[in-house]
Amino acid sequence: MLEKQLEYIRKITDFKPDIAIVLGSGLGGLADEISAECVINYRDIPDFPVSTAPSHKGRFIFGKIGDKKVAVMQGRIHLYEGYSPCEAVMPIRLLRIMGAKKLLLTNASGGINKGFNVGDFMVITDHISCFVPSPLRGQNDDCLGTRFPDMSEVYSKRLINIVESTAEKCSINIKKGIYLQLGGPNFETPAEIKMAGLIGADAVGMSTAIEAQAAVHCGYEVAGISVISNLACGISDSPITAKEVEETANRIAPLFVNLVKESVKEF
Repeated sequence: MLEKQLEYIRKITDFKPDIAIVLGSGLGGLADEISAECVINYRDIPDFPVSTAPSHKGRFIFGKIGDKKVAVMQGRIHLYEGYSPCEAVMPIRLLRIMGAKKLLLTNASGGINKGFNVGDFMVITDHISCFVPSPLRGQNDDCLGTRFPDMSEVYSKRLINIVESTAEKCSINIKKGIYLQLGGPNFETPAEIKMAGLIGADAVGMSTAIEAQAAVHCGYEVAGISVISNLACGISDSPITAKEVEETANRIAPLFVNLVKESVKEF
């Protein structure tokens, strides 16, 4: 299936990205900062999943950040939309066979670590994915990667260092932490957040970890940045809403855009 999708894209553009970027909820504004050469909507690609989540436009933008050729996903695919894990990571795999070697995953997440505040950035050092099904289940595609990929360094230490040093240069206070993916679309209960904290999670969301698994499987070097868009249930007494997530993302958008742009230039 990936071959058919690649064939469709190659009829439109011969663009070969160096870096793939996934923009999380409310973070799509970075796309406006890219010198775009080509835009392709997911819905136009044969047998391709389509984003249905609010604020996810569902399109690839191919262009440049500095001298880096990038493919930006303005909208991702979530399990809670009804897609299988394999469908959810299809865009990641497609960009890999198009030529991308590095992947930057971004998301809006709930803060579990009590040292985090709404609006903070967290560079992901590791993740917990055992509560959602692996995208690697089923028959392995040996053309993508090995049957049993090592996950001892999902998030590249080299790229983590770049993000941290870039944040310092941009006068952005950035945290480090472990990200937990749950299925959604409901926000978590206080008991679930208590459990997540006990097993070591600093932030929680509904994406990213399975994309990182698929990325490591097919040979990407991976980095991840979470925006703490709200404090998780039980950490804050206030009810959590999608509106709060979007409002936080909009508020920190200029800092986020600057951090991503300047980091990618060093990747």
